[in-house]
Amino acid sequence: MTMFSWRRTLAIFIKEFQQMMRDRLTFAMAVGVPILQLVLFGYAINTDPRGLPTVLVAQDTGPLGRSVSAALQNSGYFQISHTAASEAEGERLLERGQVQFMVVIPPDFTRRLVRGEPAPLLIAVDATDPSASGNAIAALQPLLAQALQHDAQGVLAALQARAGPIDVRIHRRYNPEGLSRYNIVPGLIGTILTMTMVMLTGLAMTRERERGTMENLLATPVRPIEVMVGKILPYVVIGYIQLGVIMAAAALLFEVPMNGSLTLLLAMIGVFMLANLGVGFTFSTLAKNQLQALQMTFFFFLPSMLLSGFMFPFRGMPGWAQVIGEVLPLTHFLRIVRGILLKGNGAADVLPELWPMVLFLAVAGTVALLRYRQTLD
Repeated sequence: MTMFSWRRTLAIFIKEFQQMMRDRLTFAMAVGVPILQLVLFGYAINTDPRGLPTVLVAQDTGPLGRSVSAALQNSGYFQISHTAASEAEGERLLERGQVQFMVVIPPDFTRRLVRGEPAPLLIAVDATDPSASGNAIAALQPLLAQALQHDAQGVLAALQARAGPIDVRIHRRYNPEGLSRYNIVPGLIGTILTMTMVMLTGLAMTRERERGTMENLLATPVRPIEVMVGKILPYVVIGYIQLGVIMAAAALLFEVPMNGSLTLLLAMIGVFMLANLGVGFTFSTLAKNQLQALQMTFFFFLPSMLLSGFMFPFRGMPGWAQVIGEVLPLTHFLRIVRGILLKGNGAADVLPELWPMVLFLAVAGTVALLRYRQTLD
């Protein structure tokens, strides 16, 4: 029996290391994925979002009303980004997702405080993502308790002795109970479709090359666009089957409401799937084998999951992370699916989120088609 040889082991080690270095894409993924995880988790993730966009409906323009709005602004949690003349206008901004909070100062706010009566203050919050607004809501009571200290002088000195002169009324829109499943389950539709559509399509062309059937395909008069469409359509069918399973589970197991149009949702999901399938097809033309296709899929899926607002509040991320997130189709799809299911959004409401997905689809499809033409050459 031959004894163990460190010399032969070293030779195998050198051979394997050289082979690994020749596969530059795999080596780059092995180094790039940990760096990507460190950057995203270290810098981009923030579970305490601040500067949340807020619409102010100031029906009382007196000094006490201005003190309240200034206190909200100075807290760091609320950023008065819009002013509205009526609650209906503010509700519209809230419904479209342009603001996280709506603050309504009623017309008799100052008069009630001067009379020594509790003054109501309405705070409406978009609760489709409870984690995005939880800390801001928790800070409201102590914040408003100190908001009038500067004005509590002279005839208003009695306000200092009163506990809670402001009656804060918080209305959680679209998710009154603050259930996290109302946010997570609709988001799972996008994340599951992203992972499966990119991965399955990414394996399509590489599997053809590994099995040696690509030569037979190239020998046919089939055009590149016909191959691309023919390979993508079966996965669209699979995607809609997955959607049916997820929607059934969402309704039966988690009782997620369906307040919008199912037809509109199906159309938006079709655009979203095509965008991801274009990415997967591009990966299939870049990868030399199925392992590389899986590695590239993970490299795309990781930032999509972390920077889209699925796991962590989107508005809590730094500006550069939000810019990257706005490029990803999952970010816009999550806003669409949550808007349709929870808010009952219509076509006009989802249009601002639709065109970025269409643009992404056009770019990904063009790159995939050009890359496939290169493989023919």
